Amino acid sequence: MYKPRAYFLALAMLVLPSAAFAQAWPTAQPIKVVVPFSAGSATDIIARAVFEQVSSQIGQSVVVENRVGAGGTIGANAVAKAAPDGYTLLVHSASHTVTPATFAQLPYDTVKDFKAIIPLANLPNVLVVAKAKNYASTRAMVDAAIAKPGSFNYATAGAGTASHFNAERFKLAAKFEAQHVPFKGAPEALREIIADRVDFYFVPLLPAKGMIDDGQLTPLAVSSSQRASLLPNVPTTVEAGFPNSEYNFWIGVLTASATPNDVVTRLHNEIKTALANPGVKERLARLGADPMPLTAAEFDALIKKEIDDNFALVKAAGIKVN
Repeated sequence: MYKPRAYFLALAMLVLPSAAFAQAWPTAQPIKVVVPFSAGSATDIIARAVFEQVSSQIGQSVVVENRVGAGGTIGANAVAKAAPDGYTLLVHSASHTVTPATFAQLPYDTVKDFKAIIPLANLPNVLVVAKAKNYASTRAMVDAAIAKPGSFNYATAGAGTASHFNAERFKLAAKFEAQHVPFKGAPEALREIIADRVDFYFVPLLPAKGMIDDGQLTPLAVSSSQRASLLPNVPTTVEAGFPNSEYNFWIGVLTASATPNDVVTRLHNEIKTALANPGVKERLARLGADPMPLTAAEFDALIKKEIDDNFALVKAAGIKVN
């Protein structure tokens, strides 16, 4: 059927705004990367390493801003309420999927107000015990806990943290009981593990690696879906015989949900290129950060699934909601 010239002109006008927006991004406006945790945290260090390279690639300044407080929700809210133009980004961790289940009220909708762009890394947690325990495997530790009900305890970096959720997920999968002992952070918790006053701890790999290497700690398993590159001989908890026990602690990039898809695609591709840069890869590897290659759609689906899983975990484990 013949279509008049005016028809094609009107169609072109519908497409042009989106295409023009994508071509215009980025302009001379600085890109702000909001990190909802303190400077020097793993999330902050990884964000700076990656976006330093992104800045070099696009010839545009990138400013990292630490907006700390309320379990990461202050920084997340700032991005949720920002203009959806690709100039305000959020680098968050897997705790982004925990807060909906642990906070009675949030100033944003974790699903509806954000659009996932790309994961930057997966940071495996490692199940560690004191060398004095002499456990030959994760199964041996679980069997010891089952044999003496009510006698076991476990360390975390605080209620509602990744180490807390990791341990609770493992307990449910392995079907044993242990008392939660929260600490202010990994250094305090690790001291108690080494002294054999606390039985086990799912700790981020980096702060524990030196103590593992010098023999103060025994690594029984890692919680991630894949083995950790820095501990290739240590099995995952699933490989150790405990299905549905994996817990992936990721760090990734999100933005306001109304950000145009063309801009999100450009951001995804630029960050993906940065992650493939040899210098960036080396810096992340030294942090114990393993690659987590996902498309934006796959990352978005993962976030939604983890939110549902964490609601179920809070209910099953009886974790208190703030």
